[in-house]
This record gives sequence, C-alpha cells and structure tokens, in this order.
Amino acid sequence: MTKLCVAWIAAAAAMAAASMAQAQQAPGVGGGKILIGQSAPLSGMNAELGNDIRNGALAYFKKVNEAGGVHGRRIELATLDDVNEVARAEANTTELVEKTGVFALFGYASATLSRPALPTVQKHGVPFLAPFTGADPMRAFNRYVYNMRASYADELERIVGHFTASGIRRFAVVHYDDAVGKENLNAVERALKDHGLAVVSTAAFKDRANPDIGSGLKQVMQGNPEVVIFTTLYKATADFVKDARKAGLAAQLVSNSFPGPTALAKELGPYGAGVGMAQVVPSPSRRSVPVVLEYQDAMEKLGKSEFSFTSLESYIAAKVMVEALRRAGPKVTRASFMQALDGLRGYDAGGYLVSFAPGNHNGSSYVELAVMGKDGRFNY
Repeated sequence: MTKLCVAWIAAAAAMAAASMAQAQQAPGVGGGKILIGQSAPLSGMNAELGNDIRNGALAYFKKVNEAGGVHGRRIELATLDDVNEVARAEANTTELVEKTGVFALFGYASATLSRPALPTVQKHGVPFLAPFTGADPMRAFNRYVYNMRASYADELERIVGHFTASGIRRFAVVHYDDAVGKENLNAVERALKDHGLAVVSTAAFKDRANPDIGSGLKQVMQGNPEVVIFTTLYKATADFVKDARKAGLAAQLVSNSFPGPTALAKELGPYGAGVGMAQVVPSPSRRSVPVVLEYQDAMEKLGKSEFSFTSLESYIAAKVMVEALRRAGPKVTRASFMQALDGLRGYDAGGYLVSFAPGNHNGSSYVELAVMGKDGRFNY
C-alpha cells in the first residue's frame, strides 16, 4: 500500500471520527433541523391538555420555521401519545431519546408523567424543558430540567393569601393520595400556618382514574369549610364541584392550575360559574399583552381558532426554548444550549418574564387568580 493511500485512509478516518464526535455532541441536530421530543396525552383522559400543549408549541415553531428557522435549521416536534399513563410516558421517553435521538424533551403534561423521564434525562444528559407542572418534586434543582412556570406552592400561597385577606379562616383541600398530592396539601398547610390557621378537612383520592367523589365530599363537608381548594385533574374536580353544588355546599370553590382551565370549564358547563382558579400566564384573550397578541396570530395561522391558557403557556415556553437555541449559536450542542438557558436573565417574551441561573432552573413565579363566568370564560 502506497504512502499516499495510507495518508488518504488516515485522513478519511480522522474526518469520520470528527463527524462522529460532532454527532455525539448534538443528537437531534442535522439535516437542516433540530428535533425536539414530547410525550403527551393526545388521547384518553386529559387529552385536551396534551393537545393544547402540543398545539401551542407547534404554533410558535411554525412561526419560527416560516421565518427561516434557527440558524437555518427548522424546529420539529416529535410527539408520542402516552394516553396519560405513566408506563407509556416512560417508554415514550426511552424511545425518543435512545431510538429517535431527539435533542431535548419538552412539554410533558404533569409531574406523574414527567418524573419517570428523569432517569433517562440524567443518563443521557438530555435537556428537559417546560414540564407542565408546578409540583415540588419537579422543582428540586436538576441541571437538566428547566421549569418555565410558577410552582403549585406559589399558586396555593396566592389562593390562601387572597382569601385570608378577606377574613376567611376555614379551608378544606381536595388532593390525590400520592407524592404530588401530598406535596400540594403540605403547601396549603404551610401557607395557612403563616396565618395561624390549619386545614379543617380534606378529601384524599387514592385512585386517580376512579376517585370516590361521594365519600370525598362527605369528608370535606364535615369541616364546614368556607373555601375548598382543589388540586385534582379536571374530571375529578368538575365531578366534585357538581356534587357539591347539588349538596348545597356554600363554600367558595377554587382550584390550582393543574386541571387545565379550558378542560375544566368545558367539563363544568353551567356549574362552573363562580369557580376560582389560579393561572400561571396572562389571559389568552388579553390582547394588550404583546405575547398574547402574537400567540393568537400564530394559533390562527396554525388553523386553531380556540385559545387557551395551556396553549399560551406552551407557546411562551417554546419561545424561550428557541431564544436559547439562537443564543447557543449555529454549532449548538446540548451543553451550549443549557449554558444559554442558564444565561437568560429577565428574558421578556412579550410581557412575560423568564429568568434562569446556573443554580436556579425555575423560570417564573407569575400567578393570577381568575373566576369563571356563566359563559365559561375567566374574569380577573
């Protein structure tokens, strides 16, 4: 074999090794695109929430892609349906990361669906953005996880503060009898303790799929509460509210953002009038907020005429993600992307501020309280 041939082979091997190293540095980046992975309930229980999350992100990615993408690359979202089942979400994560080779994960619909993804995220060093939850277990610092929204504790403290300022003293809590549900109960208890108060009664549902609403309502009513705080999914919350109305419970009924406002309003129908809810983004109808106006236009271009808090939250989260991709530069890697996220200080997405730091991946504490009207719309 000639020296020239040997040199050519060595050069080719070096180029191949360099190419392979680059591919290893940036999974999901190539072919003129950046591939983002998502597991979400697109069917079954909680499908409306999952589809809203997906549509909000797609609306922003479409806007970006039509403007030339990010450093010439299109943003693509690969979504797998988990039917709101933990085992499916876990399997979807493995498939997205280890088989599909996505660059990052985005927009899982709850803490129970997000937490099983964490071992895979940790193992492969995958950035995980905007899990749609404010649960404490997902707020503990993880170098790969970036929360875009306020915590449930922030929401529950705001709820308690609002009503105690009006002289209300008797609070009940409806929650799931699991790790996340107990954290929500603890958050209310901490907030009440600051006012010298304690929870007067609770309903703890062991079965998320088939909660015993009747027994839960009896347990709550035994405490004669003035306010009942819900931290449950929209179907359980709506069923409880309907039965409470029929039973003559006079307490103010208010939920954290977990059920998803659009889904809850639809499920409640006329029973929803007067029900309160914490929101972690501005109203999707408040066109005076720049990002809301932008979001509405993008949703309409996606062919979606119905606006929701959830899809707006996802739109904002997608906008933050794309901003970090821009700042990471054309030779983006997961490491440079996370470094760009860590450098976002007071990023204004259009009337909604998000800030991260190397030791703080909880981007916002924005909370507003709203009340549902007879038409299912939320008023502030």
